[in-house]
Amino acid sequence: MKTASPVKVRPRTKPPEIRRAELMDAAERLFIDNGIAATSVDAIVAAADVAKGTFYIHFQSKEQLLVALRQRFVEHFRGDLEKAVDCRGPDDWKGKLRAWVEAGIAAYLDRLSVHDVVFHEFRVDNRRPTHENLAADHLADLLGRGAQARAWSVEDTRLTAIMLFHALHAAVDDAIAARQDIDRKRLARHLRKFFSRAVGLA
Repeated sequence: MKTASPVKVRPRTKPPEIRRAELMDAAERLFIDNGIAATSVDAIVAAADVAKGTFYIHFQSKEQLLVALRQRFVEHFRGDLEKAVDCRGPDDWKGKLRAWVEAGIAAYLDRLSVHDVVFHEFRVDNRRPTHENLAADHLADLLGRGAQARAWSVEDTRLTAIMLFHALHAAVDDAIAARQDIDRKRLARHLRKFFSRAVGLA
């Protein structure tokens, strides 16, 4: 007598935040592998194993999903900065600044493929510009608190943070453009010196 094959039971509906994350994860992989233009909504829902209607519950379009991926990248970037800086002692301001630099380099390089998709391949409508920069905001806050503690002297914390953030970004971009193995320690060493001089540290 043959034993009946077990019936596959479809999983219960997942919480919305889990479904949304799964769609974003699937889309991210496809965008990296195939590019944005070659990735359809049909391909995304197939990779996430959901119905097409589920996609439109969470996102109005592929472009809106890309905006969400960009926001997630930025939030992860800032989270990495916060963890690195918070690991330093409350009065170790020089250490906090060094940690910010090192975490900034790592956060950029470790997610480079995602960064290139959401910032270079995908262009947001420039008719509604935004000045939000969570990484620079975090650095501005760090510079401000360090200045209050008299660890360094910064005349304009926001402007200084913007310039330092873009200096780090440009330095990493230049290292990537060289198409060689990136020496992270050497890059961090030069950027730490640059940041230290910018805030008046020896």
